[in-house]
Amino acid sequence: MPERPRATPQSNTPRRPILRRVVWHVVAIILSAVFLIPVASMIVGALRQRGLPPSKTIDWLPNPIAWENFAGVFQVVDMGRFLLNTSVVEMMAVPTTLLIASWAGFALAQLPHNFSRRVITGAFLAWLLPETALWVSRFILYKYTGILDTPFALSAVSLMGTSPLYMFIFYWTFRRVPLETWEAARLDGAGAFRTWWSIGIPLGRSAFAAVGVLTFVYYWREFRDALLYIQSAEKYTVSMGLAYLDQLNPTDWPLLLTGSLIVTVPLVIVLFIAQPFFLDPLDTARTRYPAREPEMRDPAQQPGNTE
Repeated sequence: MPERPRATPQSNTPRRPILRRVVWHVVAIILSAVFLIPVASMIVGALRQRGLPPSKTIDWLPNPIAWENFAGVFQVVDMGRFLLNTSVVEMMAVPTTLLIASWAGFALAQLPHNFSRRVITGAFLAWLLPETALWVSRFILYKYTGILDTPFALSAVSLMGTSPLYMFIFYWTFRRVPLETWEAARLDGAGAFRTWWSIGIPLGRSAFAAVGVLTFVYYWREFRDALLYIQSAEKYTVSMGLAYLDQLNPTDWPLLLTGSLIVTVPLVIVLFIAQPFFLDPLDTARTRYPAREPEMRDPAQQPGNTE
């Protein structure tokens, strides 16, 4: 009689993905709590009554809730004008940065790898130059060009892509596109701008979203340049507005936290709007259209075969 197969112990491989998923969820919850606890404390502190010192215990919900703090911020300082001034800077700086940085990354992606790598290395070495060495030269340049004490003084850096890091993000994204895609566009008669518009933008969607969010955050919280190049109080940005609020009411913690909350809300809104675009379109294309082996057909079934 044939020997019966021995019973093997039940494998625990199905449990490993579940355990791994649980560990990842626990880690994600811990990291989220680390970042959300300060935000929650800021929200709770902003809803406390004005004049109260910071709470020494965990206060989950103030009683009573001081909703009038939000109106109080706009009464103490002209926060509405500060928000408008910063929005004007953002509308000039973010599109310009996306345009210049994407063009630079697209151009470097078309060059030979060794040459483009040397250019990127030089750009990063220039980025390591101390900012303090440029303050005086920029101030003199802005003064003689007439853009001192204007929003253009804050957005002028966007004409150089704001940061070499953004150029590198676009370069790395466009470098992942197969060379056959660029060559096919050239064979179809598409120029550089047409190739960037029709291929670079759709395939670099995640890079545009990431650089757009980073640029928005950079110019929204910029304080040093605003302090150096803005001299009129009616042209202050939100970062200078918070500093101004701190000078007027240094001990009114609920009011200061309310101003910080008002400044933080637009950043959260921009992040949620850009979040769906963070998904890499190259990976999405590979997932939806995986590579398939060519089907082998029977020669007898091919058209034109009379055998």
